[in-house]
Formats: sequence, C-alpha cells, structure tokens
Amino acid sequence: MLLGLLLAFVTVALLSGLDIWADLQEGTDASHVAVEATVLAIGLIGSIFLGHRLLLVMREAQAMRIEADQLAEKLDATRAEASRWRNEAHDLMQGLAAALDEQFERWRLSPAEKEVALLLLKGLSHKDIARVRSVTEATARQQARAFYRKASLTGRHDLAAFFLEDLMLPTDMRGSTE
Repeated sequence: MLLGLLLAFVTVALLSGLDIWADLQEGTDASHVAVEATVLAIGLIGSIFLGHRLLLVMREAQAMRIEADQLAEKLDATRAEASRWRNEAHDLMQGLAAALDEQFERWRLSPAEKEVALLLLKGLSHKDIARVRSVTEATARQQARAFYRKASLTGRHDLAAFFLEDLMLPTDMRGSTE
C-alpha cells in the first residue's frame, strides 16, 4: 500500500512538473504556474515522506524476519533438547510411575483418589483438578481429603515431600537408613 501511494505521489509530481514546463513554454501567467508548483511541491514532499516511511517499514520487516528466524532456531533447539531429555528420562519416568502406583496401592487409594493424588503432585489446584476431572470443586476437595487421610499426610506439601525426600539427598546417602 505504501508503495502504491509513493508511486501515486511521484506520478503527481512528475505530471505537475511536465505541466509546469509546458505552461512556461506557452507563456502561461504566474499565478497558474504557482498553483501547479504547489501541487508539484506536495507531490515531492509526499513522495519523500512515503519513501522514508517505506524504507522504515522495510527495515522493520527485515529485522522481524531476522528475529523470527532466530526464534525459530531457538525453538528447534529447545524442541531437540526437550526430545533428548524425554528420551533420557523415559526409563526413569517409567520407574517413577511404577513407584507411585505401588505406593498408591499400599495406601489403598481408589482410582479417583489416585488421579487426584497425581494431579496434586503435578501442582494443580482443587479448582483445576475439578475442571480436569469434570467434577465439582467440593468433590475434588473431598477426594483429596480422603487421599490425605489414607496416606496419613497433612496436605500437598507432605505429599510432595513424601515422594521427593529421597531425590534431594546426595547420591551416596540415597537408600541409607540413617
């Protein structure tokens, strides 16, 4: 659009310039030439303004293309890193899932309580759990309380600590019974 406007102003300026030249050749009066000179000046000023604006827009577009390319490279690198991490952690995650299931069985949790416990471990609020499970928030709270009671835990902090405590120990202390 800017290019179209620029071409229009250049055309107006060019045609005004040609008309002024023709009028001067014919001896047209000065007032008529002054009006056409004003049209020529407006065309030139408009051309300069739009040309400058077009250059700025083109520079911005180029900068945005460069930024988009950089972001795409970052995204590709992040995706590759995430994929690498998932591949490396796959066996560990399977083991963790099995350990969680075993503990949930020891606590004799219902399927609903197991789901609530997993969602609590992921950090979801009772409201979020209710939304994910398509139940009321009161139901999600009640199932969380039942789970905490069966597990002898006081809340989500105890739940996280129960599963993460051994992970936070130095490697040489894991599994020791001090």
